[in-house]
Amino acid sequence: MFDLVIIGAGPAGIACGIEAQKAGLNYLILEKGFLVNSLYHFPTNMTFFSTSQKLEIGDVPFISHSDKPSRQEALEYYRRIVENYKLNVRFKAEVKDFSRNNGIHKIHLTSGDIFETRHVIIATGYYGQARMLGVPGEDLPKVKHYYDDAHPYIGMNILVIGAANSACDVALETWQKGAHVTMVIRENQLYQKVKYWILPNIENRIKEGSIKAYFNSSVTEIKEQTVNIKTPDGEVELDNDYVLAMTGYQPDFDFMEKAGIQFNDEESYKPIINPETLESNIEGIYLAGVVVSGRNTSELFIENTRNHGRIIINHITSTE
Repeated sequence: MFDLVIIGAGPAGIACGIEAQKAGLNYLILEKGFLVNSLYHFPTNMTFFSTSQKLEIGDVPFISHSDKPSRQEALEYYRRIVENYKLNVRFKAEVKDFSRNNGIHKIHLTSGDIFETRHVIIATGYYGQARMLGVPGEDLPKVKHYYDDAHPYIGMNILVIGAANSACDVALETWQKGAHVTMVIRENQLYQKVKYWILPNIENRIKEGSIKAYFNSSVTEIKEQTVNIKTPDGEVELDNDYVLAMTGYQPDFDFMEKAGIQFNDEESYKPIINPETLESNIEGIYLAGVVVSGRNTSELFIENTRNHGRIIINHITSTE
């Protein structure tokens, strides 16, 4: 029997674990993959928009070589935090289902293990589930919703779908390494809140023709060697080796529904919570991190959810 089980070992889950440990709670963090699993699957050469100070948790300084820390520096930082606090984390522990009886929550893992706890914090982030295109051919092996490194795409015909930070980063990096890059963008321009050091670069590459961009356009079908695009001038079929669909990500709503979480509306899909305690509509189940924002994932980041753990643990200990 645990006082608290935290699902997710990302920055939000780690912050909750630190606060639980400080409060003397008997807790366990469950992580289906690796430590800070979402950050691990970020592009190899990614740098954060936030400064290192804004990524700090647990009163542990984050020292980086530049103002914007790299993915590798973040992985090392959060690893040191877990080691420093000796947090109780179980990896490769994927939650399959939930059940509840007399105020006790039972968490069922795919391994068959079952954990009982009085309280649950869901801190699963949003990077684990891509927003799908919903077009024929999306299941082909050449379609990638996650980008890692530019090297495999050297000399290839690449189609990048999207107009925000990820799409612009991917388009520039693959082009710089020798890929033939085309972008498909639903709107009539790039997202104007793209990182300030990236936006002028990608706009200039498009303007000079180094990167071809179809605006007000969408992909209609993906084939083995080509891709069809609906443009204002009609249907276009392009030679294609890889499709990098940087269309964004969203929380695993099905997972939260299994726990009994209810949502405000189908458009925002924000979970129903008490904003002062972060407790959901199910007594004893809390939400922490970006999952609180529903589909509006651009509202919350590490820097403005670092206090979620303190809020939740304060509420748990005040009701014990």
